[in-house]
Amino acid sequence: MQKKDKYILFFSEVSKRDLNLVGGKNASLGDMYSNLSAGGIRVPDGFAVTAKAYFDFINEGKIKNKISKILRGLDTGDVKELQKSGKEVRALIRNTEFSDRLSQEIQSAYEKLSKKYKSTALSVAVRSSATAEDLPTASFAGQLESYLNITGKESLLASVRECFASLFTDRAISYRQDKRFSLWKVAISVGVQKMVRSDKAGAGVMFTIEPESGFRDLVVIDAGWGLGENVVKGNVSPDEYYVYKNKIDKYKPIIKKQIGSKERTMVYKNSKDKPTKNLITSKTNRDKFVLNNNEILQLARWGSKIELHFKTPMDIEWAKDGLDNKLYIVQARPETVHAPQKNLVIENYSLLNKSKVILRGVSVGNKIASGKVRIIKSTKQIGLFKEGEVLVSRSTDPAWEPIMKKAAAIITDTGGRTCHAAIVSRELGVPCVVGAKEATTLLKNGQEVTVDCAAGIEASVYDRVLKIQKKKINLKNVKLPRNVDIMMNVGNPDVAFRSAFLPNMGVGLARQEFVISNYIKIHPLALINYPNLPSVLKRKIKEASAGYPDKKSFFVEKLAEGVGQIAGAFYPNEVIVRFSDFKSNEYRALIGGDLYEPEESNPMIGWRGASRYYDPKFKPAFLLELKAIKRVINEFGLDNVSVMIPFCRTVKEAKAVLKIMKQAGLKRSKKFKVYLMCELPVNIIEAESFLKLVDGYSIGSNDLTQLTLGVDRDSDLVSHVYDEFNPAVLTSIKNVISDARRMGKKIGFCGQAPSDFPAFAKFLVKNKISSISLTPDSILNTLRHLK
Repeated sequence: MQKKDKYILFFSEVSKRDLNLVGGKNASLGDMYSNLSAGGIRVPDGFAVTAKAYFDFINEGKIKNKISKILRGLDTGDVKELQKSGKEVRALIRNTEFSDRLSQEIQSAYEKLSKKYKSTALSVAVRSSATAEDLPTASFAGQLESYLNITGKESLLASVRECFASLFTDRAISYRQDKRFSLWKVAISVGVQKMVRSDKAGAGVMFTIEPESGFRDLVVIDAGWGLGENVVKGNVSPDEYYVYKNKIDKYKPIIKKQIGSKERTMVYKNSKDKPTKNLITSKTNRDKFVLNNNEILQLARWGSKIELHFKTPMDIEWAKDGLDNKLYIVQARPETVHAPQKNLVIENYSLLNKSKVILRGVSVGNKIASGKVRIIKSTKQIGLFKEGEVLVSRSTDPAWEPIMKKAAAIITDTGGRTCHAAIVSRELGVPCVVGAKEATTLLKNGQEVTVDCAAGIEASVYDRVLKIQKKKINLKNVKLPRNVDIMMNVGNPDVAFRSAFLPNMGVGLARQEFVISNYIKIHPLALINYPNLPSVLKRKIKEASAGYPDKKSFFVEKLAEGVGQIAGAFYPNEVIVRFSDFKSNEYRALIGGDLYEPEESNPMIGWRGASRYYDPKFKPAFLLELKAIKRVINEFGLDNVSVMIPFCRTVKEAKAVLKIMKQAGLKRSKKFKVYLMCELPVNIIEAESFLKLVDGYSIGSNDLTQLTLGVDRDSDLVSHVYDEFNPAVLTSIKNVISDARRMGKKIGFCGQAPSDFPAFAKFLVKNKISSISLTPDSILNTLRHLK
């Protein structure tokens, strides 16, 4: 019998060329099982009930014409009519018997699979796999049904029938019509696969592309405890791990580890009617990472190999077996939002005004939208939803796809960036906030809000309708100038991957302050002295650093991850990382900071920058910064990192800092460069002495202007005097550029002035500056003026 005439195909018989026979999901599984298992990628065995079996089931059951009649002329925008029609079709399928041949072949295949795994009644996963599924331009993610921990022949047959019926769920009917798939051109296959006992460990989703920006050199892994359905459906806020693909063979480039709350754990339940149940996750497990570093790297390597095999970015589901402690791949499909994109047109959304932020969460979609809130708690309420409203729910159930496409924006209490709801939201082009925690409690029906998903990984929900600006830019039309390197100022690692698509020659200023204040939040000296702290403060630090028993390591790892994300986004271009330049009042704002920071009357010119690094009171904290930089270079393999010393008052200070760096294993070399911020008049007056010690200068116009003019830029009383175009400031900059050029040293500019004033950028180019580092939002406008 030819393959196309079979009802059952085992994974060993299936390849990616069989999509029309077994659907995208099963075709990928079979192809991986046959071609990647030998390379160490573990895929549990199974079989597919083919599309041929489905079509024969429909035809032999004499329900094809009845289904066509029910769905003829259906308006999927009419939610009530959609619900009524879908229910009728599913009832038809559920009441149709399998033929003797189909029933016997499914049971025989199940017996064979059970025998292979030495089980009398093997526990299997039963998953729908549509023949139009997971095409490069469409994904049925979350549209069809899956059933876990199915045991016994009767339960298996019932689950296969339910999968057939799921081709006609409301969401699948609506989605298929939107994609203009002909009713009888799409069939359904069913995958039956040995269950991985992740109920005793964990599971999740892996993307081989950054799902928001489409950045190709990243693997993003989401993880939760128990069976993977909670992560897939967005019912929990998962752990999230980033791995930089290009360095994965020789290094350990885990450039982000974010612990999630993982509120529920799905486990087996020994019941035919309800084979799984959700438990409340213990606090111990909520505060613990699901995967260790070796497991994260193993998954990322597998993901990279799977992507290479299929020649496209992939959306992959994985599971860890708690009995054998091994990882497995249980699904793989092409990523459908960014992978098909060929052009370089970007859409920039920005707010023209701001108001009170009432909620924050994880950003999906890179857009901004406004509308009235509509809270939906169950399928029974979706008929209340009106086009243009903001959909708010505990979790964005994919069953609500018919109203999701009508929503101005979506907000959920739970979920991660790789859950099915987030995938569908991206494909629909609807901004979505997942993991907002209290959205359904704090927001009220009819309340007007603005949802901002364009400012990075953290989304903000504002308490009113705000003015939104949208710009489309074709990057093919943007060219970099030849006479100056255009670099970027980046402080927030969350925007690095999106910003890297802009024309640039690297990062001229990567600030550590954002990482310390937003990711770490704790004073480094409080982490160093953690065992000796008051119990109340220790509890606060323990909560803020959950998942990290060693508190010093917490600082080093989090800082390294933040720097690593920026360095990875712009690799191999140079990324210049400035050491921390908090003032004492800013350090005091960190957890535990009041124990270690003085109260200075003028912190702007007080204990900051280089003066801290060699001071015995702060040196231990500076050594942690150096460890973080070494980790980025030596462990992540991101050797495009250089460093910069800020606010260096004397040559003696510069030598003291360089000595500490050398002792810590960070010495200037052809690859690793050290720069000084040029922001004090002394840096210009003694330029020759300073520049002999380092590889170059980066001019900071903000402090240089205020210290040249004697102006506190934070004072409203004298701020009108502050002016970067003052002749004294311009002359100082012109002279120091000349001095650096004469000495053969790099001279860059990372201050705010050229980002705000294109005329200032022109002045710098005229005076032969080596590089100009601009804020991402100003780079395109400045380039237009430098033509």
